[in-house]
Amino acid sequence: MVNVSFKKGLLAVGVGAALFTATVSAQDIQAQRLYAQSLAATCANCHGTNGVSAPGATMPVINQLSSSVMYEQLQAFKTGARTGTIMHQLAKGYTDEQLKIIADVLGKKN
Repeated sequence: MVNVSFKKGLLAVGVGAALFTATVSAQDIQAQRLYAQSLAATCANCHGTNGVSAPGATMPVINQLSSSVMYEQLQAFKTGARTGTIMHQLAKGYTDEQLKIIADVLGKKN
């Protein structure tokens, strides 16, 4: 027969493990969000915060593009299908996954 204190100990270990898992998951989600925001922030130097260029600026306002169109344009710059003054060079520095993340963060959601 298993004693009661042993059962309570197992329960405490199980609850502790569940809380640890939840904490790790929350930390992972927060880290992923921070990574995505950091990637998208690299566009702000030219395209403004959240893809909104300053009034009168010559850079396009990119937050008006859908995420899918933005990703297609970034891929076009990366492959050389679309040229630009600097975008074709910058896009080559990102993986396809990173470009997708940037497009998902900055692209229009609706």
